[in-house]
Amino acid sequence: MSYPDSYELVFRASTVEDDVVIVRRTERAGASGSPVYEDDSGIVRAEISDRGEVRMLASGGHQAPGMPVTVRSL
Repeated sequence: MSYPDSYELVFRASTVEDDVVIVRRTERAGASGSPVYEDDSGIVRAEISDRGEVRMLASGGHQAPGMPVTVRSL
């Protein structure tokens, strides 16, 4: 199965522009077996299936990551 190397996650922001985060595929797999992607800081993590289904993953304690409104493969 082929997965993209990176995705663009778009989050609704309270400002004028949405927040856009680029995540890249890691060597890890999530609970469903799909790859885990993360941004350069390692803070934003997501498991993304081959159908583009996203499950956001907490990268630290007390984190409650929001869901992106748009997910685009790059």
